[in-house]
Amino acid sequence: MVKIQLLIRKEDISAEKIAEGEKIAIVLDVLLATTTIVSALKEGAREVIPVLNPDEAKRVSKSFKNDDRLMAGEVNAGPIEGFIYPSPSEIKRKIKGKALILSTTNGTVALRMAADAKRVYIASLLNNASTAKHISETHKEETIIIVCSGNSGELSLEDFYGAGHLISCFEQSIGKLDLNDAAKAAAAIFKQGDKNPYEQLSNSYVGQLILNYGFNEDLKLAASIGAAEIIAVLKGERVVAEHTGELKS
Repeated sequence: MVKIQLLIRKEDISAEKIAEGEKIAIVLDVLLATTTIVSALKEGAREVIPVLNPDEAKRVSKSFKNDDRLMAGEVNAGPIEGFIYPSPSEIKRKIKGKALILSTTNGTVALRMAADAKRVYIASLLNNASTAKHISETHKEETIIIVCSGNSGELSLEDFYGAGHLISCFEQSIGKLDLNDAAKAAAAIFKQGDKNPYEQLSNSYVGQLILNYGFNEDLKLAASIGAAEIIAVLKGERVVAEHTGELKS
């Protein structure tokens, strides 16, 4: 039976434990980092480089020509001078053929913290289904760790909802799962709750911030369940797409 453990915030990651054995990590930051990453790859980004902070982003950017990369980021949901805001709806219009250097408060940090796992996948409501199907077919023996990035040390509703949806996708692909209590709770809330993803995301704390900033288009994009058939994988310090396309209805 496939074992799935859910961590409700990035601060719960133990580098030592995640590196032990054959563990597969899946990182979620539904609003907005992992949605931005998946959307950028779907729109033709060559790669996405998740960094810990703006200073690292600036250092990394020096290895690229200016017209060969985009720097996007936020600190505590606020803009950074010299960076475009990490809005997936804005980035997708500019990213084709370029590298995206991405600095966020939670999602990119969570990715880096999970990097010692055997393999690290990037998931969102857009590609949960394709990610679960791929992992179900290629990692039948490993323990799966789903990491909710959370919000500065706190649980975030949108990531918990996204985790519940991801677990539901695994159930459809595999059947019965061995879940820890956090995973059971996320799955139950997803099954019993409002199935309108836009309403779920907009009711979250970060969702309200996004609406207040005028980024309703991003909220709609983030709520687009099954919009991308992308397997996004962390390889070294870069996220790349192993398969791209749109899911057929």
